[in-house]
Amino acid sequence: MTTTDLAYLPAYKTLEMFRAKTLSPVEHMQAVLDRAGKVEPHINAFTYTYFDEAMDKAKKAEAKYAGGKPVRKLEGLAIGVKDESEIKGLPTSNGSLAMKDYVADRTSPVNERMLRAGGIVHARTATPEFSCTVTTHSKLWGITRNPWNLELSPGGSSGGSAASLAAGTSALCSGSDIGGSIRIPSSTCGLYGLKPTFGRNPADTPFNLDHYAVDGPLARTAKDMILLQNTMCGPHRDDMVSLRPKLNIPMDVQSIKGWKIAYSPNLGFYEVSEDVRENTEAALDAFRSAGAIVEEVDLRWTSDVLDGAMQHLEHLFGGSLMAMVDENPDIFMPYTRAIVDGARDSNAVKFLEAGEIANRMYSELSRIFAKYRLLVCPTTALPSVPADSDGVTTPIYINGKQVHPLHGWIMTVPFNMLCRCPVVSAPSGIGATGVPTGLQIVGHTYRDQDVCRAALAYEAVRGEGFAGSGEVPKICV
Repeated sequence: MTTTDLAYLPAYKTLEMFRAKTLSPVEHMQAVLDRAGKVEPHINAFTYTYFDEAMDKAKKAEAKYAGGKPVRKLEGLAIGVKDESEIKGLPTSNGSLAMKDYVADRTSPVNERMLRAGGIVHARTATPEFSCTVTTHSKLWGITRNPWNLELSPGGSSGGSAASLAAGTSALCSGSDIGGSIRIPSSTCGLYGLKPTFGRNPADTPFNLDHYAVDGPLARTAKDMILLQNTMCGPHRDDMVSLRPKLNIPMDVQSIKGWKIAYSPNLGFYEVSEDVRENTEAALDAFRSAGAIVEEVDLRWTSDVLDGAMQHLEHLFGGSLMAMVDENPDIFMPYTRAIVDGARDSNAVKFLEAGEIANRMYSELSRIFAKYRLLVCPTTALPSVPADSDGVTTPIYINGKQVHPLHGWIMTVPFNMLCRCPVVSAPSGIGATGVPTGLQIVGHTYRDQDVCRAALAYEAVRGEGFAGSGEVPKICV
C-alpha cells in the first residue's frame, strides 16, 4: 500500500487495521503529514497545525494497540477540526483578524467528544471569517482552494475541512452548518456530509439556540460520516437543547427496497446547471438499483424562501457581529460587513416573517412526505465558483443567467429553515469544471437514521471513494 493509499484509506478501515496490527497509528499519521507537506502549499486547507504533537500522540496510541491495552473509538485517527469551535488552551481564530490572538479557555462539546474518543487533532481547518459566506477565504488566512481544480472554491464555510479530506490530509473532519456549510463543501469536494437534526449534536452558545445552526461530520465515505456522527451526538450538560436519548446510527448497509423517494430537480425555483442536473439524475439510478422507487415531484417553493433565510441570518448572525465590526470595520471581509449591514435594516417583523415562510415551506414539504420517505435534490446548483468569490461582489452565472452571488448557487438553505429535517449530501459525479457535484438526501423530521441508511445503500451501489470512481484529485497523485 502506497503512502497515497494510506492517506486516502477510509477511517473505519484504518481503525480495523490498527486493531489487527497491520497498520500503526504512527504510519497513518506519517502518511497524512507527508500528504500535507505536498499539497498544503497549493490548497491552504489548514490554519494552525500541531504536527509534532500529533506524532507524539500517535506514538502513544501505537503503544496501546501493540500492548493490547483498551483503545477508544477513534484512537489514533488524524482529525481536522474547523477553526471555529474551541479547544482549551489552543487558538481559535474564526478566520478573523479580530480573533488572531484569542486562545480558548474551554473545549466545545463536539471537540470534547472527539478528543475523548482518542482522535488526534493534527490541524485546524480553514473557514471564512465567522463562517459568514459559502466560499473559504479571509484576510487572516488567505484563499483555500479546491483540490480538484485550484481555480475553484471548496465551498464553505467548512471549506478547509472538505479540502483537507479531498486532498488526503485528514482521516475525518468536523464542520458546522448554518446555511449549508457542511453540505456545500461536501458537494464541491466529492464527500459525504451530514446536517443532523437541530439538537442532535450539542453546540456552543449562543448559536446552539439558533435552530438554523448545527455541528456535524464530513468524510470520504458514508460509513466514516456515521462513525464521526455517532461520536459527536447525544445530550450534553452545556447545551440544553441537545436531544435525548443519544441516537446511535447503524453503520452496516441495510435494505431500502420499496422506499419511495421524491426527486425535485430545482426545489421549485433554482436555476440549475446542466451538468449538475445530469449527474443528479444519473445518480438516482443507484437508489433504484438498491430497490427504491424514485419519482419526480413538483415542490412548489418560490424564491421568497431565500428572502426568509436572509432575514433570519442577518437578524441573528449579523446582529451578533455588529459591535465588533463597528469598532474596526476595515479589518473585516466584505461578506462579514454585508451581513452586518443587513442586520441594521432588520426588525422583529422581518424576523417573524422568516418563520412564517418556513411554516409555509414545511406545509408544502409535508404534502410530499405524506407519500414519500425521502426527498432528493441537488446540493448546489453549480459545481463550484471561483476560489476568490466573496458572495457579495463576484458575479455568478448559471445557464447564462446571473444569480445572487451568495445564495443563488446553493440549494442548502431551505433545509436550515426546516431544521428538524436531517440531510446528507452525497457525491453524484464530476462536473464540467472537473470538480464533484452532490445530491441532498432529505428525511422526515428527526429521522437521521433514514438519511444515513439511504446514504449507505447508495454508496454500496456506487462504490466507496470520490463519486464511486476511485479517482482522486490530480494534485494529490
